[in-house]
Amino acid sequence: MSRNEEINWGPATGVGSMPGGDAREAAKAVTGTFEDFPHLAELPARGPGADMIGRTVGLLVEMYAHVEPSGWRVSDRPGRDTRRAWSWMGEDLDALEEFTQGYQGSLKVQAVGPWTLAAAMELRGGEAALGDPGACRDLVASLAEGLRGHLAQVRRRVPGARVALQLDEPSLTAVLRGRVPTASGYRTHRAVDRQVVEGALRDVMAAHDGPVIVHSCAPEVPFGLLRRAGAAGISFDFGLLTERDEEAIGEAVEGGTTLFAGVVGSTDGPLSDPAGSVMGVRTLWRRLGLNPGTLAESLVVTPSCGLAGASPVYARAALAHCVKAARSLADNPE
Repeated sequence: MSRNEEINWGPATGVGSMPGGDAREAAKAVTGTFEDFPHLAELPARGPGADMIGRTVGLLVEMYAHVEPSGWRVSDRPGRDTRRAWSWMGEDLDALEEFTQGYQGSLKVQAVGPWTLAAAMELRGGEAALGDPGACRDLVASLAEGLRGHLAQVRRRVPGARVALQLDEPSLTAVLRGRVPTASGYRTHRAVDRQVVEGALRDVMAAHDGPVIVHSCAPEVPFGLLRRAGAAGISFDFGLLTERDEEAIGEAVEGGTTLFAGVVGSTDGPLSDPAGSVMGVRTLWRRLGLNPGTLAESLVVTPSCGLAGASPVYARAALAHCVKAARSLADNPE
C-alpha cells in the first residue's frame, strides 16, 4: 500500500459533481469548505462534454467520440462535442488554479474508470465497446495515456498539491455480473472475467504515481477486487452496505485501504446532526471489532454520491456537513 502512505487524506471531501454551471462558484465552494482535501468540481448541468462520460472522453488520446441520441459514439476525429469537453475541462482547471494559489495538501481529481467507460461508449455500429475485447484494450491504453497528461497538467497548475486520482466506476458491478444491456435492450453483455477487469483497472491506475481511489455508488461494490487491483481508497454509498459487505470492509481496513464513506445525502433533504450522520459508521466499527481509535485515519467522510442533482444551497450545506461529521468522528470515535 505504498501509494496510500504517500498522502495524508483530509477528513472529508466531495465525490465530484456539483449543481449549476459556474466553474468559479463551484471551485470557491469546494476549496472553501474542504481546506484539507478539495476536489476538482464537475458541472454536468452545462451539457454534453461536461457530463461524466463526455468529460473523460475529452481526456482520451487518439480516440474521439461524438454525441448521438443514445450516448457517446466513437468518431474518426475530434468534433464539436469533444472540443466542448476540452473547453469545459480547461474552464474547470482555470477555476481550480485560481482558488488554490499557494495550496499545500491533498487534492482529488476524478475520471470515469475503464469499465464504466466501456459500458457507456458506443462503437460505430451502436453497440457498447464492452462487447469487443479489442476495443476495451484500446480504451484502457488511451485512457491511461490521457490520464498521465491530465494529472501532469493538474500538478503544473497546483504545484503544492499531492494529487489523488478517483476513478468513477458505477457500472463495475453490472459489468462483472453481466447486467449491462445491449443496444436493443433485449439482451445483456456477457459478464467480463474478473481477472480481465482487475488487470485493466491496474493498468489505468499505473498512469498515476500517487494514490488511486475507486468510487461506486451502486450496490455490491467489489471491495476485494479493487484492493487487489491497487486501490488505496474505495468510495461508496454507506447506506447501500449489507451484511455481506462487512467482512470485506473489515479486511480492507485491516489491510490499510482507506474507506470513503458516503454518509451525507446527495439530494435535497433534511440533514441530521453531524454525530447522527456517522452513527452507522461507529456501529459498524464496533460490530467488526475494529479499534475506534483507527476510525479517523481509516475513513474519509463524503456525500453518498455526486451532488449534481441537488440545489446549490443544499450542495454547499452537504459539503459543510461532511466536514462537521468528520470532526465529530475524530472528536468522539466511540
